[in-house]
Order: sequence, then C-alpha cells, then structure tokens
Amino acid sequence: MLNSYCCCLLSLGLGVVAAWTPLPLMAATEASADDDNPTAVDTTVVPAADRSPQAALSLEPGEAAIPLEDDPADAPSPTPPAQPRPEVAIPQSDRPTEEGFDTPPDSLNPDPNPLLTPTTPAEVEIIGTQPISLETAIELAFRNSETLRTALLQLERSQAGLQAERAALLPTASLNSNLETSNQGFSGQGPGVGGGGGTSTRLGANVRAEYDLGISGARSASIRSAEDQVRLAELAVEQTREELRLATINDYYAVQEAIEQIRINQGFLAEAERNLRDTQLREEVGVGTRFDVLQAEVQLANARQSLTQATSQRQISQRQLARRLNVPPTIDITTLAVEIAGSWPLSLEESIVLAFQNRAELEQALVEREFNESQRQLQLAQIRPNLGVFAQYGLQSQLTSPAGVSSSVDDGFSLGAQFTWQLFDGGAARARATQSDLDIQTSELDYASSRNDIRVEVEEAYYTLIANQANIDTARAAENQAREALELANLRFNAGVGTQLDVTSATRELTEAQGNLVSAVLDYNRALARLERAVSNLSTALN
Repeated sequence: MLNSYCCCLLSLGLGVVAAWTPLPLMAATEASADDDNPTAVDTTVVPAADRSPQAALSLEPGEAAIPLEDDPADAPSPTPPAQPRPEVAIPQSDRPTEEGFDTPPDSLNPDPNPLLTPTTPAEVEIIGTQPISLETAIELAFRNSETLRTALLQLERSQAGLQAERAALLPTASLNSNLETSNQGFSGQGPGVGGGGGTSTRLGANVRAEYDLGISGARSASIRSAEDQVRLAELAVEQTREELRLATINDYYAVQEAIEQIRINQGFLAEAERNLRDTQLREEVGVGTRFDVLQAEVQLANARQSLTQATSQRQISQRQLARRLNVPPTIDITTLAVEIAGSWPLSLEESIVLAFQNRAELEQALVEREFNESQRQLQLAQIRPNLGVFAQYGLQSQLTSPAGVSSSVDDGFSLGAQFTWQLFDGGAARARATQSDLDIQTSELDYASSRNDIRVEVEEAYYTLIANQANIDTARAAENQAREALELANLRFNAGVGTQLDVTSATRELTEAQGNLVSAVLDYNRALARLERAVSNLSTALN
C-alpha cells in the first residue's frame, strides 16, 4: 500500500512539474529556432582568401555542426539590465558584401582637432553601438590610430632631413651689402691748408657663390646617413602597422569572447532557474528535500554572479576596442559572430624562412649598421683635407663725398679655391669613429638576437595553432557529450533514480564545455594572428 502511494505521489509530482514548465523558457526556445541571425561558432577551417565574413562557413563532410544559440543581445536578461543602446544605422554602401567590406563610414572618424577635450557629460555619453567586421576594425585602426599617424609624421620629417642633406650637392649663393657714412675733419695745419673736411657716404655690395667639391667624404656620408634614417622611419611605420594589426585583432577577439561568455552564462542561468523551480515543486509534493532546494539556489546565485561578471567584461572589452580604433567617444563597438579566421598555407620551415625575409626588425638592424658606418665616415671626414671653389663679384659706390672729391663707382670679380685640412684635433675624430665601430658591432648582435627571437615567435605561434586546431574537434565532441549528459541527468532525476547533485554537475560541465569550445576557436584565431605577425607581409609574399 505504501509503495502504491509513493508511486502515485511521484506521478503527481512529475505531472505538476511538466504542467509548470515556464512559458518564457519555451518562448525563448521557439525564438531560437526561428532566429535568422544566431550568434554561433563555426569551426570549419578554410583558406583566408575564401572567407566570407558575412556568412557562416560551411562544414567539412562528416563534421557535426555546433548547435546555434540565441544572440546574447536578444536573449532575456535574468537581472534588470540597463537601457539598451540603439545600434547606429550603417549606410548601405558600408554594409558587408559577398566580396568583402567597403570603406568604414566617416561617422567613425575621430574629431580632426586632436586638442579638443569634452567638457559636458553629453559629449561622452554613449548613444549607439556599431557592429563591425574584423576587416573593418583593422582598416579603422590604420586610419585612426594616433601611434601610426605619429610614425608617418616621423617618416615625413626624415624625408625633409634627406632633402636638406641633398641640398649640399648644389652650390650656395649669398648677397652681402653695407652702407657706410664717415665724417672727415681738418688736417690740423690751419685754416685753408690741406683741404677741408666733410661727410662721405659709400654703398658696397657683393655676390658670392661657393661649391664644396666633397673630397673629404663628409657630404656623401651625411647624405647616406639621412637616407638610412628615412629607411629606418619606413621600417618603423611597417612595424607599427603590424603591431597595430595584431593588437586590434586581439581586442576584437576579446569582445567576441566576452559576448560568447554572456551567451553561455545566460543559458547556464536559465537552466539554473528551471532547475530551482523543479526542485521547489518536488519539495512541495513531498518527493524532494530542502537540501536539494538549497543546492539549486546556490547554483542560481553562482550563475547570476558569472553573468554579471561576463557583462562587465564585455563592456570593458568594447571600450578597449573603441579606444584602439580611436572612434568618437559617443560610439560603442561590437563584433560579428565567432568563426574560424582561416588556415595557414605554409609549413613550419617555410614560415621561418619567410619570416627572415619579411620582418622589418631584421632589416632595421642592417640599416642601423649602415647608418653607423655612415656616421663613422662622417667623423673621419673632420680630419681629412677638403677643397671648395668660389666666385665673387663686388661693387662699391660713393653716394656723397666732401667738397673737392668726385664720386666714383668701383666693381670687381674674383675666382678662387679654398683648401682646408685640420692637422690635429687631439684624437677627437678618431675616438668618435671608434664609437661608431662599436655601434656597428652592436647592430650585428641585434640582428642575430632578432633573428633568433623571430624563429621562436614563429615556432611558438605555429605549434599553438596546431594544438588549438586539434582542440576545436575535442571541444566540439565534449560539448555534445555534456549536452547529452545533462539531458540524461534531468531524466534520471525526474524519474527518481538520480540526484540533484548529478543535475548540478552536468549543468556546470555543459557550461564549461561550451566555454572550452569558444576558447578553442578564439585561441586558434589568436594563434593564427600571431603567426601572421611573426611572418609579416604574408599577402605580399604569397602573391
């Protein structure tokens, strides 16, 4: 009789649980099935040239698709959220196309006045969110970055310095003039003896042209030194672009990861709320315990904390990306769905050799060596003989003269050569040349050190890429298994043969598996970006 009563009570409890299934959860599930733009993770590896940022990648034959989840921006928040920020409308010409992404809209340009500082809260209030692709983010960084623009200004400065040094190849011309007035007194022999005094005014002018023949080598050394400085500035621009590209990609992936963590934690929170309701109903009908309810409440509290932390991390990541892109302070930036960034077309050995050919750091060390050699020659030129030629034309005119003296105009022309040779300077020039010799040796050591560091960078990024490529498949399988394990744990618990701890553990493991899958995809993308940075100029090298 007691067994029959327990069976009836258990059946009644299960029926009440089924009847009390929350409608919002069912509605969210139906909305997810009808959502045309889910935030999903696509894990198919395809060449970078065949990527379409707009559409999800197709799966390889035999691969299992990752279940699509609701977009975190559309999913209902379990806690009272702040007012949502409207998305800024994108002009039609700036929307993603099948061929790629057009130029970013001008609304994302910073203020042209770099000294402008907001003075009111309305000037810094975020009024909208702009979704952009990774390609658009990189283009915005190249267009708006202060660091890159500073490097470009330094390049222009070096080019102006080169023009100044090359001016020594041409002769110089100068014009000098003087106006002189003098007062001549009496001779002192008495009145009427030796002539009288008076005031005279003279105007003189001369034009002089000079040309240095450059036999000491100072002129050619200065020009070579300026050319090396221009090349160093060009390499600095290239290095800045590569570093900026990598930093932008990492910031973009950080936003993607934060958004995915919100989606995962929202699912975990919804499962924890459902589990708590079921546990409370089971306690009410007498088939559950207070201990099970307390466990479910702890799980729900932990889920809420994780979602709050993930939301905060998304906001921080978005502002960091907006700062990197230097967009207006009233615009926030969000990303597109997570997908595999591409595949690496080269072997490890080919990647290392290509990095040695492309990295600006290696060429920078060689150019610095040439620059130090030019400086050495410039110092030695101070104690070498030098020869220059000149031509001069002079004019003297007597504007006013004392009584009895006639005005006159005199002119003359002269050609000549100037020979200079500093015979002794106390050894200063040779000491400075020795400093340049030591700088040359330092540049050679810097080259060897940079070469070894570049190889380590390539190998580290390559091995990380291979490992994360394997982790994607493992994480996908683990996510499917964890989802199935949660379903079984719920069935066993509802049937009375499982425990609340089994459901809690299965829910936590599913959340962890989903996070591992997202981390594997994004870690793969980050490793690919680091490998592209380690090689540098990959698109140019492969064409």
